[in-house]
Amino acid sequence: MGLFLLRAALTGLALWVVTLIVPGVQFVGGDSTAARVGIIFVVAVIFGLVNAVIKPVVQIISIPLYILTLGLIHIVINAFMLWITSWITEHTTHWGLSIDDFWWTAIWAAIVLSIVSWLLSLIVKAD
Repeated sequence: MGLFLLRAALTGLALWVVTLIVPGVQFVGGDSTAARVGIIFVVAVIFGLVNAVIKPVVQIISIPLYILTLGLIHIVINAFMLWITSWITEHTTHWGLSIDDFWWTAIWAAIVLSIVSWLLSLIVKAD
C-alpha cells in the first residue's frame, strides 16, 4: 500500500510539473489547496489505471507501428493515455486534467511527463 501511494504521489507531482511547463494542460476544479492536491492525486490514480489497463492493449495492437517508427510511436501512445485520462476526468466529474489539443499539447505533455517521471524516479531510488 505504501508503494502504491508513493507511486501515485510521484505521478501526481510529475503531472503537476507538466501543467507548469506545457501550456494548454491544466487541472480543473478545486477551490482550495487541499482540494487541488486531492484532485491531482485522483488524476494520478486514474492515469495509473489507464496505463495499467488500456496501454498494454494499445501497445500490442501497435506492434507494427513500433517497428515502422523505430519506437517513436511510444510518445504518441503516452500522449493518448494522457488524453484518455483527461477525457475520463473531464466528462465524468467535470474536474481533473484538461488538455486543450491532442496533437501538439498532449505530445509535449507526454514528453515532459516522461522526463520528469524519470528524474523523480532517480531521486527516489537514490534515497
